[in-house]
Amino acid sequence: MLWVKSFHIVFVASWFAGLFYLPRIFVNLAMVPPGSDAERDRLLLMARKLMRFTHMLAVPALVLGIWLWAGYGIGWGPGNGWMHAKLAVVLLVMVYHYLCSRMLVTFEAGGNQRGHVWYRWFNEAPVIMLVVAVCLVVVKPF
Repeated sequence: MLWVKSFHIVFVASWFAGLFYLPRIFVNLAMVPPGSDAERDRLLLMARKLMRFTHMLAVPALVLGIWLWAGYGIGWGPGNGWMHAKLAVVLLVMVYHYLCSRMLVTFEAGGNQRGHVWYRWFNEAPVIMLVVAVCLVVVKPF
């Protein structure tokens, strides 16, 4: 199980790297001046490639996490409330990932209505979710 745990950590860290950087591309896309088609196209290409890569990292992270959950039997009984909270955070991360993919579609269609400041704030969410998840796993506060 230590191998499974090790690879789970690697894939989660890599998945989050994509979730940290993709909204930064959105910040730059929101700042592209009208008529700068080459810059917009370059940023969209980067975002599409990063989103594809992030999708590929999320799958093994989630599969390995389920394997760990099933293997250790964590989450049942007293003192395992932290796991339920962590699973809620995982669900939030999955929703965030989905929202990023929808935002990319909106940018590709030229329908973005949000400014770069909004995307800067949006970019902070995965940092908070990662900190909460790590603290729940390490400290197991309840």
